[in-house]
Amino acid sequence: MANLVCMGALLQCSFGVTPSSLVVPPANAVLTGTPAATIMDHAPIVNVPPFGVCSSLANPAVAAATAAALGVLTPMPCVPVTPAPWVPGAPTVLIGNMPALDDQSKLMCAWGGVIQINFAGQATTNIP
Repeated sequence: MANLVCMGALLQCSFGVTPSSLVVPPANAVLTGTPAATIMDHAPIVNVPPFGVCSSLANPAVAAATAAALGVLTPMPCVPVTPAPWVPGAPTVLIGNMPALDDQSKLMCAWGGVIQINFAGQATTNIP
């Protein structure tokens, strides 16, 4: 079962080294304790912070550094390039007329990385 995603969700890129946290501005005015995310919360740096260093040879900075190191893979600082929204989202749940973001969604980076959600940013607790 998918969980809706909110501010602080933990993200991981397949070519990144460290996880990062999703940033969701409170523009949609839907809160789950923190602002809820939509598939349109995909802007690099604004919504999707860097993942430490990138090891994708499709990234021009990594390719140049690797060529300069005579073919030895040389990771460079990550700057995600995410031109398209998260897919597929939760099409039956709308936030501000956009599908909500669920934790099964993926985001593609132009450098070939697949960004996934490791933790939705909210947890259920049982209070006796």
